[in-house]
Amino acid sequence: MARLLIWLRNNVDGVVALVLAVVVGLLAVLDVISVDNVNAAVLLVLALLATTLLRDRHLSSKAMRDANSVQLLYGPEIGHAHTLARRGTEQWIFKGGTGTYIRAVTLRECVENARREQRPLRVQLEILDPTDETLCKTYAQFRSSLSPEADRTGEMWTTERTRKEAFATVLAACWYRQRFTFLTIDVGLSTVMTTFRWDLSSSCVIVTQDNPNTPALMFERDKPYYRDFNRELVASFKQTRQVPLSRSEELPLSDEPSVDQVRGLFEALSLELPAAFTDRDVADIVRRALQPRNPY
Repeated sequence: MARLLIWLRNNVDGVVALVLAVVVGLLAVLDVISVDNVNAAVLLVLALLATTLLRDRHLSSKAMRDANSVQLLYGPEIGHAHTLARRGTEQWIFKGGTGTYIRAVTLRECVENARREQRPLRVQLEILDPTDETLCKTYAQFRSSLSPEADRTGEMWTTERTRKEAFATVLAACWYRQRFTFLTIDVGLSTVMTTFRWDLSSSCVIVTQDNPNTPALMFERDKPYYRDFNRELVASFKQTRQVPLSRSEELPLSDEPSVDQVRGLFEALSLELPAAFTDRDVADIVRRALQPRNPY
């Protein structure tokens, strides 16, 4: 009965047209109504049918637009979509894990493109808080559960690696900030792990997962959801602990920062390196920041 009522509600105009046509037909056969009345009733039925067709066409068109608003990307298509998104973009908003791919590819290329075209660039990065050891351990366990083997960098995901990768993203942000005047870059540290990665450029937003076998989703700027994701990323960033990158201006970084420079930088940013991190570990952070390996 419930299904019948739902069907009647969704198709009320068609049902009314059908009932009206049957009733008028029977009355005409029984010679109860005149021909003029029959013709008027026919016109009414046709009007109802036309209304039904227009409504169905509108709903079909809307469903088609919604279906085309998202594109599924597989394998090499994901990298190609990122390449196109980086071309000419004036902004890049990222939310994800440690920002490893951001350092290895996105940040460097976006800065190079902006410098070559002599235009400003705005970057917003939301990554895991490297000072939260428990959070980094949870993330490392998650990545290891997806793939217990080493990734393309040749490394396993551990708590230590997770912390180093996140620290390296902060260092890279400061390093590029000092070398490109027209770069506006902000970094926020999240206390919540996400299994998705959002990359939003001026032309589209691409949503991926840490599992390379899972297809990515792409929403173009002029399609539904782009604005919604943009709003979501802005709201999420406001809830993070934002790193005061402006303090790095007083601490110039060499082309290859020294261990002392890096330690002084993180101290100025109120981001304490773990006490167990040796000078060798700090040098490793520098390598990850400026000579990163693409994990994908």
